[in-house]
Amino acid sequence: MLIKTKRSSELSENDVTDEKVYKERRKLLKGLGFAGASSLLVGSGLSLNSFADEDNSSFKTTSLEFAKTNAKQVTDKLTPEAKVISHNNFYEFGAKKDQPIEYAKNFKVDPWQLKISGEVDKPFTLDYDQLYTLFDLEERIYRLRCVEAWSMVIPWLGFRLADLIKKAQPNSNAKYVKFKTLYDPDQMPGQSNRYLGGGIHYPYVEGLRLDEAMNDLSFLSVGLYGKTLPPQNGAPIRLVTPWKYGFKSIKSIVEIELVTRKPKTTWNKLAPNEYGFYANVNPEVDHPRWSQASERRITSGGLFARNRIETQMFNGYGDDVAHLYKDMNLKRNY
Repeated sequence: MLIKTKRSSELSENDVTDEKVYKERRKLLKGLGFAGASSLLVGSGLSLNSFADEDNSSFKTTSLEFAKTNAKQVTDKLTPEAKVISHNNFYEFGAKKDQPIEYAKNFKVDPWQLKISGEVDKPFTLDYDQLYTLFDLEERIYRLRCVEAWSMVIPWLGFRLADLIKKAQPNSNAKYVKFKTLYDPDQMPGQSNRYLGGGIHYPYVEGLRLDEAMNDLSFLSVGLYGKTLPPQNGAPIRLVTPWKYGFKSIKSIVEIELVTRKPKTTWNKLAPNEYGFYANVNPEVDHPRWSQASERRITSGGLFARNRIETQMFNGYGDDVAHLYKDMNLKRNY
């Protein structure tokens, strides 16, 4: 198990409400598509599960072996899996929340390559199988706070970003980490259709300061709810930075580059007055078009159920990350 100390900011699946089965599950899973490969089943301790409905169509997903964290946090409930896989921001597959599950259902994630390069002494490239086998996988249940003022609580599977970066052996010139999403307009219709893709310039790029990337909370996810990631959630590998707004957690990553200068990131370039480079969750700094003081927690009710809660500074992870921003003006460096 990678986590050796308990933190009050992390959640354990034993301490939250169990996942429930909802009536819409069969319809959602039917359109989701296959998110794994049989090659994972050989020698890696993984098994294949399928969930079939009455008309014999099925959704198959690869189950993953992982270690559960033991940290205690009992105040949050898991967002139902059916909500997590159907309410997505992934503009490469459509700008509306319900479009990614439809447009990503035939997305092919195997073969895949993730390149780690830049200011490192040992650059390397991972193939699809290595995403799941290079490091021991663990479960981390994190809050996800969207800049649009809604939130979820999700059980991610993956490994620490720091472990991947250490393997590449950064040199003294490395100051920032730049991430890039796959560019494949044939598979990602939002990249070729300006209306569908929200007018974003692709490929999608994000970045972190090196000390942020090396923080223990920074996580590369290859699964959720015990299974490989569905395409609309960022298969086969995505970033999760739970103290930052969700748009920082870039999906379907093909390149991680260590660089000397702060990278120009997608949303910050598109609207710098609305989306800062740091994008730390801060209830005291409003978005120009709405308040960030509270959020709508998505639960078992409808997507517009009245589940308003107060937003916490750093999304409740201040004990783990506040030191990274000591003496910084967090209103200017939003």
